[in-house]
Amino acid sequence: MQQTSRIKALVAALALVITGAAAPALAHPHVWVTSKAEVVYEAGKIAAVQHHWTFDEFYTAMAIQGLDTNNDGVYSREELAELAKVNMDGLKEFDFFTYAKLAGNKLVFGPPQDYWLEHKDGILTLHFKLPLKEPLAADAAGFQFAVYDPSFFIAFELAKGDAVTLAGAPAGCKVTVGQMEETPDEKTLTGAMSQQLGTMGMGSGTTKSAVVTCAKS
Repeated sequence: MQQTSRIKALVAALALVITGAAAPALAHPHVWVTSKAEVVYEAGKIAAVQHHWTFDEFYTAMAIQGLDTNNDGVYSREELAELAKVNMDGLKEFDFFTYAKLAGNKLVFGPPQDYWLEHKDGILTLHFKLPLKEPLAADAAGFQFAVYDPSFFIAFELAKGDAVTLAGAPAGCKVTVGQMEETPDEKTLTGAMSQQLGTMGMGSGTTKSAVVTCAKS
């Protein structure tokens, strides 16, 4: 019972770390994440973004303390399930740090699906699928998304190589990575946050976004 209570307390504390609860008082990252993603097509439409977030070794070392409940030296998917759930519950408040647009208009995601944590080669990776509330036509013009923390408490960096790919896309679709465009309101918000947090413009203004284009059918 005491061990279970300690694990629950640790998991709750880690949820605060991953969601950047202390961010307003900080001006530089305290968690580093390398991200990969697939744009998932279903029934010929853009349906979801499948995320794979790999955390830095320091966060990992802290996160897994006390979670090897059977003491076999392996952190199984089952042993990490509670941490995965609490993290996902916490990330909901921050829109899962995933921002998508269609022709400049913000898109809304539904609840995450199929989330789980993997411990491999000494580091943690969070896998989860984030479905669009309303799937988009494959050839919808101007679809883009980015993953970032506006407060810069968590530093997201795209993985080297194919950081963003397409899954199940029709022929003629491609993804390119470039600078995320900001609306005038977003530029104002980014500037105000930079002044408040001392982030010197870090946030969406310097974030790489994935832009998906498909040939018209």
